Amino acid sequence: MANRHLRVAAYAVCVDNGSVLLARWIGPDGKRWTMPGGGLHHGEDPCDAVHREVEEETGYTVEIERLLGIDTVRGRTPRRLGRDADFHGVRVLYAARVTGGELRHETGGSTDRAAWIELDRVPGLDRVPLVDIALTLNADRPPQGRLTVPSR
Repeated sequence: MANRHLRVAAYAVCVDNGSVLLARWIGPDGKRWTMPGGGLHHGEDPCDAVHREVEEETGYTVEIERLLGIDTVRGRTPRRLGRDADFHGVRVLYAARVTGGELRHETGGSTDRAAWIELDRVPGLDRVPLVDIALTLNADRPPQGRLTVPSR
């Protein structure tokens, strides 16, 4: 049986005055911009995870406005000891708005920077595919909560 890895994560999509709140993720292949959010702790509700992750990565508190959708990704991913895993990521995306706190950068975590980026600058950023998926869900608001065209 193949080594399997399931990861459930929740993310906030905060768009305000033509800008989106992003966090810069420190990945194995370098730094790329992503949505603020991350993996759920065992037993944690996705809404609670969004509040925790946004505060950790950006310094802000947020209010969730609505569920935008759920995106999934699947593929082979390297694991320890040279073995690959069949990775399945489930990403819950919420429209949210900042209600408090002050913008700051995370230290000692999975991100190193947080910023409001003008929407017209996003295409030129080195970013993970989730950014485009999240912004499309936010703009289109599909009733079924998923993109019509597969994201992969």
